[in-house]
Amino acid sequence: MNRPWPQYTRGVQLPALLEQRILVLDGAMGTMIQRFRLGEAQYRGEGAELSSGLRERLSSHPGEVKGNNELLSLSRPDVIRQIHEGYLAAGADIIETNTFGATSVAQDDYGMASWVGEMNFASARLAREACDRFSTPEKPRFVAGALGPTPKTASISPDVNDPGARNVSFDQLVAAYEEQVEALVQGGVDLLLVETIFDTLNAKAALFAIESYLDRSSESLPIVISGTVTDASGRLLSGQTVSAFWASVRHVRPLAVGLNCALGAALMKPYVQELSRLAQGTFISCYPNAGLPNPMSETGFDETPADTSRLLHAFAAEGLVNIVGGCCGTTPDHIAAIGSVVEGASPRRGAFRHYEEG
Repeated sequence: MNRPWPQYTRGVQLPALLEQRILVLDGAMGTMIQRFRLGEAQYRGEGAELSSGLRERLSSHPGEVKGNNELLSLSRPDVIRQIHEGYLAAGADIIETNTFGATSVAQDDYGMASWVGEMNFASARLAREACDRFSTPEKPRFVAGALGPTPKTASISPDVNDPGARNVSFDQLVAAYEEQVEALVQGGVDLLLVETIFDTLNAKAALFAIESYLDRSSESLPIVISGTVTDASGRLLSGQTVSAFWASVRHVRPLAVGLNCALGAALMKPYVQELSRLAQGTFISCYPNAGLPNPMSETGFDETPADTSRLLHAFAAEGLVNIVGGCCGTTPDHIAAIGSVVEGASPRRGAFRHYEEG
């Protein structure tokens, strides 16, 4: 039985655009933040124009905050704005909010769980404003609210001597993700992206939180789901194969499903091929790392923009994808190169205005 696409209240143009052409997602946020070489003082707002209240809160917060990239949406919005605009200038159709670790579960590591609502809202507003500046009728731009994994996993024990131990519950994850979703939607995102999934049970908590929030609000947003195959076994860290992963999340009726992170495009290709074959009722996304880690490289990864774009061009030429972009190690130069090689390429067919059930 075929059913129509949901009646989205945000991102309403996306299904039609994905039928027409391959859309380009942005690249790595962390890689670009590292280029600014920010220290503890900058993470606490040095160099930014902030309200006196926020500056006081930042200066008085106990413990080190350097490395808390999501905090920068509040403490150094100029940095995050510059990164967004760099990707938009490179041609990205979709940019992600700076919220990969902006859940209370993740922010507990910095003692900043109470900051999560404003982190997500501020991140969404920064991305929204950047997209609005770059959007044109011919090339609209979209904001993806990024929901990353948490440092705690619902499926894997943190103690090798106690396989049944868990340091987080499903309900705790749902509550954390729902808080994030609400702030992202209120901040103006067009779609929600549950990404870098290494534990599908964590992802299910995020998806449950999304559905719970949307059920009690007047909003309906496209959802994109992206898993992470961690090694040559072809499995997620929690043990699922690509086919099992898709079977676990397809009930959400996502706009797109795909893979990101952990691997470069060359190693990721067979799993994208499998997912493209399996997920006939939805669009396919792929945003790999820039190859393998290389500490001697400027970005920390091996592949140049020419390398990554050549590999993703092959994905497009085989009709495997609808959304392409970059993950760790990729930069605006990578995104510009990817956009150039997929321009004019036909998108993957098979998701035209319906989902297939069964």
